[in-house]
Amino acid sequence: MIRDQAAHKREKLVSKLPVTGELLRGSLLERTIRHTKGCPKCARGEGHHVFVLTVTYPGGRTRQFSVRRERVAEVRRSLANYQKLKRAIEAICELNHDLLRPDAAKSRSKTHD
Repeated sequence: MIRDQAAHKREKLVSKLPVTGELLRGSLLERTIRHTKGCPKCARGEGHHVFVLTVTYPGGRTRQFSVRRERVAEVRRSLANYQKLKRAIEAICELNHDLLRPDAAKSRSKTHD
């Protein structure tokens, strides 16, 4: 019975996977850039707010992508989709681990035969 419940839960999770091409891995950072000379805005201490997507790759290599202000909402959505997909995959893997265990009722009947 537990196997059936785990299999059912797994199928339910699979059917809800956020399958989309709108996926991004990384972190969206908001930074303030200040020029050293010739910028009145920076001279007042305001600086320029910019958004950067930072992605770390295996081996510790990091890339940064500038993100235009009008695309920030899209990037945030894609980052959220990635996190949802990652959580769903982890949950499915846990259920698959449970399904690898021998069924208790079947193993008891085999040992008593």
